Amino acid sequence: MDFGLAPVVRAALEREMDLARTGYLPASESTALAEATAAWCADRYDWAVRPEQVRPVADVLSGLDLVLRRYSDPARSVIVPTPAYMPFLMIPQRHDRAIIEVPSPSVDGRYELDLDGIDRAFAAGADVLVLCNPWNPVGRVLTREELVAVSELVERHGGRVFSDEIHAPLVLGEHRHVPYASVSEAAARHTITAISASKAFNLPGLKAAQLVFSNDADADRYAEVAGLIAHGASGFGVAANTAAYRDGGPWLDAVREYLDENRRRFGELLAERLPQVGYRAPEGTYIGWLDLRALDLGAKPADAVLERAGVALTDGAACGEAGRGFVRIILATPWPVLEEIVDRLARALG
Repeated sequence: MDFGLAPVVRAALEREMDLARTGYLPASESTALAEATAAWCADRYDWAVRPEQVRPVADVLSGLDLVLRRYSDPARSVIVPTPAYMPFLMIPQRHDRAIIEVPSPSVDGRYELDLDGIDRAFAAGADVLVLCNPWNPVGRVLTREELVAVSELVERHGGRVFSDEIHAPLVLGEHRHVPYASVSEAAARHTITAISASKAFNLPGLKAAQLVFSNDADADRYAEVAGLIAHGASGFGVAANTAAYRDGGPWLDAVREYLDENRRRFGELLAERLPQVGYRAPEGTYIGWLDLRALDLGAKPADAVLERAGVALTDGAACGEAGRGFVRIILATPWPVLEEIVDRLARALG
């Protein structure tokens, strides 16, 4: 995001520097992060998490890497609903895991999970579903009913879920985040959840996320490699996440209000200046998903946009086959910047 740091986070980082805490992560700091995470989950999502269920990790992708290595069958495939966050289509390949892309149906730009497709993928031999909620890049916030339906079919197949909920603090408007592991005992049993303050508080470079083990057996198994995995989380990142969860709520709420206005005004200006582009305001995340297929920009529309308009976007093909013809844009920037983006697009492509 282009919104800087919350003052409470900056103060926490300055304290760490003043104390010269640039060494390995102290156990006391891990405990403080776990307690702050549990309190945040209870307050923001009504999700009862015990501090001992929370473990530090470098980032969400390290969490997925761990799940594929230690909590699933290396000979079986991985289900990724698409469009998907780009690395979710890369990391399984590093483990020589086959990926089953399940394209998600869209009605007027609002995507839904293809439950029948996920069901078929499990039946074909997959054992892990990568779930992203709020959903990067399409901006959906999945409902409790949708999540319950997913949990029932996963349980029926004896599968596992890696639930990426890193954008949970950035749910917008009337929408509400429901942690997947909270919807049923079955979901809690077959899920490992990855969360972090990094997206909502602009901290990804500080390398700290949290894995929530809602199954005690999973937590016990993690303990076998805890030293190695937690070693990837930086002390500065842990301090920043802890401060964000403890005291960053008011700053975040202001950011969410700004993003809420950005997503609305961006859509209005796009409809006025470039109505050929499909856009539905995201329900969560700070990401816009633009349908450029009507502009006939070729196989790589992001390259065409960069060349003609000087606007750098992510090509939707990187998000899976279902993303071809689309691009991904970040809306977490001052409004004048978004205005200029639309102006450049309209002049070059309209």
